[in-house]
Amino acid sequence: MKLNELSGEIIKRAMKVHTALGPGLLESAYSRCLYYELMKTKLNIEKEVPQPVIYEEVKLDHGYRIDLLVERKIVLEIKSVEAITDVHEAQLLTYLKLGNYPLGLILNFHVKSMKFGIKRMINSTL
Repeated sequence: MKLNELSGEIIKRAMKVHTALGPGLLESAYSRCLYYELMKTKLNIEKEVPQPVIYEEVKLDHGYRIDLLVERKIVLEIKSVEAITDVHEAQLLTYLKLGNYPLGLILNFHVKSMKFGIKRMINSTL
């Protein structure tokens, strides 16, 4: 499946979860429900994927974790916040660069409509 098809399927499933649950829950609840929805697609879905920081010959395991990783290509950062900030975007871009992933989505479930809670980001270093 191509990246656009994958991201479309992810967004469709995120909207389904948001429609069922609405805003106001913890990120962990949305993450778990989205993981469940995505697992039904038979795609390769990983949760809480460790993301080490590598600097020259030094590997730092500092507990960074990707919320969900789809097909080892798309990083999902799940949020339940008033607004997506520059810090959230920087975090996602860092994950994309460190893991050489081509695409990432910030999915903020603390919105009236899920269409306002989606931020798509591309790894421009690839």
